[in-house]
Amino acid sequence: MRPAPKPAAPKAPGEGPPITPAGMAALRARYDHLLGSERPAIVEIVSWAAGNGDRSENGDYLYGRKRMREIDRELAHLARRMKACRVVDPARQEDRGRVWFGATVEIADEDDNRKHLTFVGDDEQDASKGLIGWSAPISRALRGAGLGDLRRVALPGGEKEWEVMVITYPPAP
Repeated sequence: MRPAPKPAAPKAPGEGPPITPAGMAALRARYDHLLGSERPAIVEIVSWAAGNGDRSENGDYLYGRKRMREIDRELAHLARRMKACRVVDPARQEDRGRVWFGATVEIADEDDNRKHLTFVGDDEQDASKGLIGWSAPISRALRGAGLGDLRRVALPGGEKEWEVMVITYPPAP
């Protein structure tokens, strides 16, 4: 019988996955909304429902308790993410000639099909808006690429080669 693996050492602040200032603000806003608005409203409903007698058949009480557990789970998750992530401001990027965290790039394939992508933290990714998580395969393939560089990306439909056409960052403060 093999011994259990040792748990990973906790990361020091500033060593976790990157997130943009806007992404961290969105996590904080969600946390504050749940803690300051949604949870107190559910607690009030559960308290009212508990005072109505038989709790085993009280839908407001049962649903309220279930929703409170969901909120508490999400609050714990958000707290862990905010603690683990390190805020990286793309506007402060010094090497603006290469693709790094926070870059917005235009890439073209061999058929000149173009895509605009912005590389953000995994917690703020949204492919429909062109926001690609920093640990996504295309992000890993394009890291450090300069203008005109060709990079191969493994996609579910097979490998595809992309050329970096434009690299931009938010304006420096």
